[in-house]
Amino acid sequence: MMRPMKLGGSELVFGQGCLEHLRTLKGHRAVIVMRGDRFARNGILQTVGGHLEAAGIEWLVFDGVEPDPKFSSVKAGAEVMKQFGPDLIIALGGGSAMDAAKAMWVFYEHPELSELADLLPPKKIPPLRAKARMVCIPSTSGSASEVSRSIVISDDETGTKHGIGDMEMVPDIAICDPAVTATMSPRVTADSGMDALTHAIEAFVSTRANYLSDVLALAAATDIVEYLPKACADGDDLCARERMLNASMVAGLAFTNVSLGIVHSMAHSLGSHFGIAHGLANAVLLPYVVRFNSTDEMARGRYDRLARAIGADDLASALRVLCAQVDVPSALRELVPDEKAFRGRLDELVAMAQADGCTKTNPVLPTAEQFRELYLAAYHGEEGR
Repeated sequence: MMRPMKLGGSELVFGQGCLEHLRTLKGHRAVIVMRGDRFARNGILQTVGGHLEAAGIEWLVFDGVEPDPKFSSVKAGAEVMKQFGPDLIIALGGGSAMDAAKAMWVFYEHPELSELADLLPPKKIPPLRAKARMVCIPSTSGSASEVSRSIVISDDETGTKHGIGDMEMVPDIAICDPAVTATMSPRVTADSGMDALTHAIEAFVSTRANYLSDVLALAAATDIVEYLPKACADGDDLCARERMLNASMVAGLAFTNVSLGIVHSMAHSLGSHFGIAHGLANAVLLPYVVRFNSTDEMARGRYDRLARAIGADDLASALRVLCAQVDVPSALRELVPDEKAFRGRLDELVAMAQADGCTKTNPVLPTAEQFRELYLAAYHGEEGR
């Protein structure tokens, strides 16, 4: 039986100039959550603040979010919110800022919670919105946290990345203005874009896929393949930036409803153990997992359908070409040169990937040995397979 679909929160706003939608918001106080001072330096923060002031909303900034946000940062941000009392929480940035803000939201609304374990399965996220609504303004075209139920928060002591998902955390308002993404470097553009493509492809072959998620995932994948190289080549191409941001959002609408697969499971594990950026890990792993999943008849047929949609004969080969176009390494050894260290963590990588929540909706459920072989194939590259 198909699960009910939830396509974002109450408002999805997209297109050039849509930051002005902030002027229509109803509220009194807002906390803007972001990473560092980049948006203060490039003027985006001042633009956001000006729109809020025009709406009569007082605001302050919490900029203590780091890449792969730690639970200590979540707690610090939640304390700021408890002191300031916002009725709007605005995440400005990439997946790290949005994930951290969503987690802060939970602890702000529920001061009785105090530990990361309070969010982890099998526990449910308690009801939100008694104190504040969540607004997300993505600066990258990748994580789709602005429309997803998911967050990834790192344990301060172990470094383990915990993926947490609950429809209660779907943001109320997503404002997707390509001008905010125009300052992304080619590297960040490529890595986040490949993350979005992985969302689309894994949603398309998920065991929970349905008619609506297929429409969304297929549209997102075809746009990303066309526009990602253009956005990497010319960051000022706002048409390409807009198509990428919209495609990322649409891929997010698909995967937050039907989940993902083992590309994400394996990437989460690699990020926890070796600090590899999530989108980059996804990009390297994706062609290998497509080959592996193609042993399943359903998955192979869907991959073939995707290949036809992008004008290719073979999806895995087309993905390798795309990765080369946007300067993504073809093998993990380029990211983890110490093979002894990689092999020394292999059992931990496999165990973590097997336990990851994304694994259960992959079209093929790998054994521990198959996970091991996949990691080694991706580590050594084509010649190592």
